[in-house]
Amino acid sequence: MNRLGKKANETLIEMALSADGEECNGPETISTAGSEIPSSSEGLSSTETTLLIPEHQGIDKRHQSKDSIFFRDGVRRIDFVLSYVDDLNKEWEKKLERRKEFESNLQKAGLELETEDKKESEDGKIFFVKIHAPWEVLITYAEVLNIKVPIRENDIPSTVENPLDCVLFPLRLPEKVMHPEPDYFTAPFSKDKQELYLINDESTFFSPSMRNRIVNYILTRCPYGTEEGKKKFGIKRLLNNGTYTAAYPLHDCQYWKKASDPNCDSERYTLYMEWARFLRFYKEQPLDLIRKYYGEKIGIYFAWLGFYTEMLFLAAVVGLICFLYGLFTMDENMSSKEICDPSIGGEIIMCPLCDRDCEYWRLNTTCESSQYSHLFDNVATLFFAIFMGIWVTLFLEFWKRRQARLKYEWDLVDFEEEQQQLQLRPEYEAKCTQKKRNPVTQEMEPYLPLTSQAVRFCVSGATVLFWVSLIIASMIAVIVYRLAVYAAFASLMENTQTLQPISGLLTPQLATSVTASCLNFVIIMILNFFYERIAIWITDMEIPRTHMEYENRLTMKMFLFQFVNYYSSCFYVAFFKGKFVGYPGAYTYMFNRWRNEECDPAGCLIELTTQLTIVMAGKQIWGNIQEAIVPWICNWWGRRKARNNPENLYSRWEQDHDLQIFGALGLFYEYLEMVIQFGFITLFVASFPLAPLLALMNNILEIRVDSWKLTTQYRRPVAAKAHSIGVWQEILNGMAILSVVTNAFIVAFTSDMIPRLVYYYAYSENEDSPMSGYINNSLSVFQISDFPERNEPKENPENFVICRYRDYRYPPDHEKKYLHTMQFWHILAAKLAFIIIMEHVVFIVKFFVAWMIPDVPADVKAKIKREKYLTQKILHEYELEKLKERLCQGDKGATEKEFIATEGRMELSRAM
Repeated sequence: MNRLGKKANETLIEMALSADGEECNGPETISTAGSEIPSSSEGLSSTETTLLIPEHQGIDKRHQSKDSIFFRDGVRRIDFVLSYVDDLNKEWEKKLERRKEFESNLQKAGLELETEDKKESEDGKIFFVKIHAPWEVLITYAEVLNIKVPIRENDIPSTVENPLDCVLFPLRLPEKVMHPEPDYFTAPFSKDKQELYLINDESTFFSPSMRNRIVNYILTRCPYGTEEGKKKFGIKRLLNNGTYTAAYPLHDCQYWKKASDPNCDSERYTLYMEWARFLRFYKEQPLDLIRKYYGEKIGIYFAWLGFYTEMLFLAAVVGLICFLYGLFTMDENMSSKEICDPSIGGEIIMCPLCDRDCEYWRLNTTCESSQYSHLFDNVATLFFAIFMGIWVTLFLEFWKRRQARLKYEWDLVDFEEEQQQLQLRPEYEAKCTQKKRNPVTQEMEPYLPLTSQAVRFCVSGATVLFWVSLIIASMIAVIVYRLAVYAAFASLMENTQTLQPISGLLTPQLATSVTASCLNFVIIMILNFFYERIAIWITDMEIPRTHMEYENRLTMKMFLFQFVNYYSSCFYVAFFKGKFVGYPGAYTYMFNRWRNEECDPAGCLIELTTQLTIVMAGKQIWGNIQEAIVPWICNWWGRRKARNNPENLYSRWEQDHDLQIFGALGLFYEYLEMVIQFGFITLFVASFPLAPLLALMNNILEIRVDSWKLTTQYRRPVAAKAHSIGVWQEILNGMAILSVVTNAFIVAFTSDMIPRLVYYYAYSENEDSPMSGYINNSLSVFQISDFPERNEPKENPENFVICRYRDYRYPPDHEKKYLHTMQFWHILAAKLAFIIIMEHVVFIVKFFVAWMIPDVPADVKAKIKREKYLTQKILHEYELEKLKERLCQGDKGATEKEFIATEGRMELSRAM
């Protein structure tokens, strides 16, 4: 069926064409032969544009403050503003003709315009075109867009009060802020049933966000002329070619004070005072007010971010407990005790960590790093890894329930994505010149030939592959840096007296890891900067058919890149570093030149923690700088001349014009930032139990930064509907499953948990202290005389005969010299068994928890059914009353049989 539907009773002035391409019979017609104007199912069809042009009343010219959201008459509300600069260049005449045609067509569509001359603007250069949508336009497009409106106040009792309300009272906001409107039963708007709806005042019946959404729908589909034999349309093209410089809806007031006009709700001021200030960080979010002012799409983002932050509190508390356990048991750790003991660690001579330039070193020089390693590498690590596997399932399942409740409360239960997300993109209709008949609607629709699609996908795939390869190449470059500078750090720290006091804490391994992590972070930021633009370009090049396709394709491209970019270095440290080293005399080399890195004798987990902390914390700090400070500086610079102007000279539309643009991809970047953070706290959380705490503190700030910038630094976005977080839900589900695998491998292969447990139960010889002797057991012996010339250190001043290295191999006097011992294979088998057992246990618990928790709460299901029943009953009663009126008036078309059938339908509805 036609996605927008055909309205049979439209008899007003027609502007566009019918679906079959023939001209309409209205007073005004525009030919679309060979044009790019959207078809009737997508653009300004005859059913959408048959609008009455109201008679313009005389405009009141009396003095009025320019800080207003109304036309000069003080009655008609400004729903949208267009701005342009009348520059006298070679394109001037063409732009002028486009504007005249576009504004003329907007007026034919029923919109009312009022222009502010450039002499009235602050800089004397910018014209502003104010747009008002009268009642006839609003009701027509409300029906087209299937907007739900109130029909009766909700009589379903509210849920039982929470016994914790008294405790949570300090976190609550005033009721008027939390619920700015009463709860209503709603139904899709129909022009033929206006008496059914609670229309108290036509000027306020549709909220400002609904009004700007309707006007934006018209603007994106309105034609403005013919160029190169094709009909051109849409405000996006006019913005791209410079005909207009901006198009935006207005904020309703200044954010720091209420509007002087009593007809203005000053919702922006309320949002700023109750939500966007950091001092309100402990308060709940006014989600209903956010949804009313910004639309459901932005509302659902802040609902998700708030819920994610609430759930992080539990993970942060458990992670902090695990960290404190490691802190309090640090002195009891037998491994670090033996390393620090001068009679044990001080007597163990370790083999050099690099060829020729590095010297032999004593194990107790890593005393401090081994103690700090215990903070994260202890038995609590295993518990926390399993806990986070279950936590992520609880988070995703409870979010589904929260989302279902919001869908009911925000009238999104019957939300038809076909009318919102599945509409053909104007860019698709403009670039696809070929048409074919839709087998469902039987209308001619544009399409992209298969050969063209194949070519575009090949170019897109090759581009993505090239950039992913570039990331991998940059990661290899960082690894080479680590290998190349280690010897320099070792020599510097040994020969520099000023570094001797901290040499125990700042080992060459740690210095290399920290500097490499910082270098990697800088490379990540640089690659991100370029790839964001490349991803948008190649997605545009693919010409996705619908808005949903466009968002999904861009999301997958960006997430794939960000995943590889941010996590590749962590994957290297977790799963590759120290695993393919070889042994003294037979080391493995990268590119046959650089010797592979070894882990610290206490394990690689502390290095993974360092890498994770630097990248995660650095990203969060840099993200907040970009989100808050940069827009503020740009706005300050743009308004430096106008900020001292009195209110009556600095108009509302000029104030908003000077703000930053919250583009169509604004929310996309917010989701991407949070999903990347979600990956850090789930994929590698076994190495850093404090990661959820860092994320929690960041998100508390993030909510207020996002709300502050949206309320104070950005133009008001065009309202849009959304009933979920979209494709991000599937990405989160995928990362939740992957996190179980990665954490199992981290515990098994990166931490020292499994080797210690194997030693404890199978190889310990001291019943009183089972872990004593573990360090000596975990280090193999190498005879220095077996060193080849390439590996042998230049100096051996103390004439050491043997050195030790981290591995399980036979000693030089054994018949299986330097081959792996049986203990190595026991440990490997234990690691693999642990991975299999942990994965199966966590997955079983995850799926059981997911099965136990229904996606939609029982009370919400009951409310949905109740509302559907009452709505049907109200509509049927309305139809019955109208039928009775027709019978009473002697309408021959209204028969008794029709009356009986209508009553029967009501009875059937009650029974169902």
